[in-house]
Amino acid sequence: MRILYFSPRDCWPLTTGARLRDYHLARQLARHADVTYMGFASDPAATRIVRERVGADGEIDQITVPRAAGYSIPNILLGIAGPLPIPVLNYKTKPMEAELARVLSDGSWDLVQMEGVHLHSYIPVIRGATSQPRLICDWHNIESELMGRFSENRATPLAKRLYGKRTAALLGRLEGNLLEACDAHLVCSERERAILLARRPRASIHVAGNGVDVAYFSSGEAKPATPPRIVFAGSMDYHANIDAAVYFANQIWPLIRGASPTLQFMIVGSRPAPEVRALSAIAGISVTGTVPDMRPYYRDASVVVVPLRVGSGTRLKVLEAMAAGVPVVSTPLGTEGIDFTEGRDLITAANPSDFATAVLTLVNNANRGKELAAAGRNLVCAKYDWDIIGARLFEFYGQ
Repeated sequence: MRILYFSPRDCWPLTTGARLRDYHLARQLARHADVTYMGFASDPAATRIVRERVGADGEIDQITVPRAAGYSIPNILLGIAGPLPIPVLNYKTKPMEAELARVLSDGSWDLVQMEGVHLHSYIPVIRGATSQPRLICDWHNIESELMGRFSENRATPLAKRLYGKRTAALLGRLEGNLLEACDAHLVCSERERAILLARRPRASIHVAGNGVDVAYFSSGEAKPATPPRIVFAGSMDYHANIDAAVYFANQIWPLIRGASPTLQFMIVGSRPAPEVRALSAIAGISVTGTVPDMRPYYRDASVVVVPLRVGSGTRLKVLEAMAAGVPVVSTPLGTEGIDFTEGRDLITAANPSDFATAVLTLVNNANRGKELAAAGRNLVCAKYDWDIIGARLFEFYGQ
């Protein structure tokens, strides 16, 4: 089987949740099939198309195409007045269209796995391939839902909320087209499958959940630091993570710090936005920026927090923390798509007071934290290891 894995981004290094999903699914498929990964280069200085082997063991054949910076003036104007939303216009380029057509003309392809609605404009190119490959869309999120939630967040400035509302409506229409245009779809959870089937009951939709490299994250023994540390991890230039960090620091952290003044809160993740960096001025809070390896931070943590209030999809940071053997406290939204038992595998809290209480309980009761961590790790070993997800995905493709 020959598969083209077509994405809005390169898959290496593993600095974002989207890259993690792309890389691990492509890696799993490459164990059974001839896979070529194709995406836009993340380096803004890139000027030429590059073909190279990437990954921990150089296991993925990747083609990257340069892309101009997003949110250009022409795209903003077209997004305001036209039928395509800016997140789609940002990825619509002539160089990618030409390279995609060239790659598809090079022999016979069985499948093209396309990563989301952002690449909607390239469907005619894929459908025009002489080998007529099956087209599968992988939904990392339901983007219209994500933007809709963004527009409803009262902490977001009014102008951005209005932009989010219009963009959500445009994305919703494109998602309807996408459900009709593709042969099958992958989603991260049964919840998202139900939402999309309600829109298009005839669509073929398969759950291929987010996963975690259990062996990688469970290597080394968890040894919580003294004084205890609370960790929040993620790409800190992503709007949902920015909102979560600011929300936790301003509304939850004072309750925790007031009850336990020696506690430390670490915000760990790449490219922290100015409003995230500013949080380091608050007593007990530190912002690391990009780190080469998350595992030492998980090993040192007494609790991992996921205080998300906006977003969609399944959070890989939750699965990573559980694989690393750390207890997790999250908002209900932060655990969407994960099949867990409340209070056994992790704890959810919907308001600042309950969130702070849950964190303090785990910090002050080491045995309770160990019980939660052990159950969480057992859960990811049984259901969310990438090896399990990859085997099921290839079986689906074989059909």
